[in-house]
Amino acid sequence: RLITMCQTCITLGARAPLSGQARAVAARHLSRRVILQTLAVAAGALATGQAVHAKPLKLPAPGPRDTCPVCGMFVAPYPYWVATVLWRDGKAVHFDGAKDFFKYLLDLKKYEPGRALAEINAMGVTDYYATVRIDAAQAYFVIGSDVLGPMGHELVPHETLAEAKEFMADHSGKRVLRFAEVTQVMLLGLDGSKF
Repeated sequence: RLITMCQTCITLGARAPLSGQARAVAARHLSRRVILQTLAVAAGALATGQAVHAKPLKLPAPGPRDTCPVCGMFVAPYPYWVATVLWRDGKAVHFDGAKDFFKYLLDLKKYEPGRALAEINAMGVTDYYATVRIDAAQAYFVIGSDVLGPMGHELVPHETLAEAKEFMADHSGKRVLRFAEVTQVMLLGLDGSKF
């Protein structure tokens, strides 16, 4: 039986093809973008004494039994995709990607009857390159890329427009969106691979 390996698996020296998730994680760590970002952060910190990016958003991490209220999947196995809503009363709700995070927010009556958006204390999504949670309301989201999350096509979060545009170019993205531009119709389109 002939086994073909992608360039990432070959570069890593793998003896057999890596799973999709392992390949995505490995590719992220080897990408030109990550190397350049690391150098830029180090140079910026040395030159100015400050970090180039905002501090990561402090939100509780999902526990091993936390499930996404939208799809029911365990969240902790997908740390590079975690999104979180932190309510004022301290309840943290975790998601396995920005797509389900938005489905939840746009249909709060279904998922959190009796709660209102005004009761949310903080909302975070995981930045694709930095792999830390950033403020969802300030993030830039790329749709239609060749990068798939745990639930298929995703809104891939970035802290800056420049990063989102670079990701779009590198991963065949179709559009960059801001938080307020995401709609339920768009999310259903992502589920059907329509961008």
